[in-house]
Amino acid sequence: MDIAKRFKENPLLKPQDLTPSAENLKVVCLLNPGVFNWQGKICLLVRVAENVAPEAGKLFIPMRSTSDLLEIMELKLDDPDLISTDPRVINYKGLDYLTTISYLRLFSSDDGINFKTEPLELHGKGYAERFGIEDCRVSRIDETFYLSYTAVSDNGVAVGLRTTKDWQNFENRGLIFPPHNKDVAIFEEKINGKFYALHRPTSKNIGGNYIWLAESPDGIHWGNHQCIVKTRANNWESARVGAGAAPIRTNLGWLEIYHGANADHRYCLGAVLLDLENPAKVLARTEEPIMEPKESYELSGFFSSVVFTNGHVVNGDELIVYYGAADEFICGAKFSIKEILKYLS
Repeated sequence: MDIAKRFKENPLLKPQDLTPSAENLKVVCLLNPGVFNWQGKICLLVRVAENVAPEAGKLFIPMRSTSDLLEIMELKLDDPDLISTDPRVINYKGLDYLTTISYLRLFSSDDGINFKTEPLELHGKGYAERFGIEDCRVSRIDETFYLSYTAVSDNGVAVGLRTTKDWQNFENRGLIFPPHNKDVAIFEEKINGKFYALHRPTSKNIGGNYIWLAESPDGIHWGNHQCIVKTRANNWESARVGAGAAPIRTNLGWLEIYHGANADHRYCLGAVLLDLENPAKVLARTEEPIMEPKESYELSGFFSSVVFTNGHVVNGDELIVYYGAADEFICGAKFSIKEILKYLS
């Protein structure tokens, strides 16, 4: 079951559309934008991943120094201490490194299809973001935008938070979830006076990669964690699940579009419905994905067979989802919220 109505203009953004952030870098891929409305425009906060242009027999690993300056580690591909079987992550002398460094770049559009670059880039700051910042979700509560994103360093994968009211001045709130965690989507309204967020702790041993719920008095300090959505064996979401963007309020409950992946790392989208007053209570969940990789730009790219979203726009019954395809392109698709709710069981 794939009920997505993809934009005929897809992909909307490609790596070759961008100039890199520094002369010695190249744009490798675009991924998973946070989405919000601002001053009458649809805005995408796109994750841009960059690396040094390759040379024969060499591998370059970009990262930021403790003073936030870009530094490049050079390795030889035949180095016996190098393990490079994954295009995204390498291991060198027992330590993990990313093959690219990511930051967030802003794009805006009048029609939701044609996007132009805005003069805003958000880069990693401090040791906890040394390997870059990724996959930002943007939630608006009152006049404040909450930017929750994946912060990567050799200490692990954590979740950082920055806030803004004008998209010019940003306050860095530090890490709100320690390693290993990601996929934090903050609800866009308080429930019984509390902030709520979905998040995804990672377990390599006992348990699994599940969606959890947390609550907070201020949007910064989080507790009362509860596991609410687990993987399901022998199907499209058998290996991991994670939240997309902020849940959508409907008359029936909070509608959350989430991603799931199987053991072959094939990423699809599903939907889950949470109780309006007690979002720890799961009311319904789709058995089959509502979107799965099937177009050429979703099946082939930097990391193939991926559709992944953490941003959308709601216009009445119309849900416009912006998503990363094959970890390389930015695309768009439309859904009917009523149709999604019909498939929940």
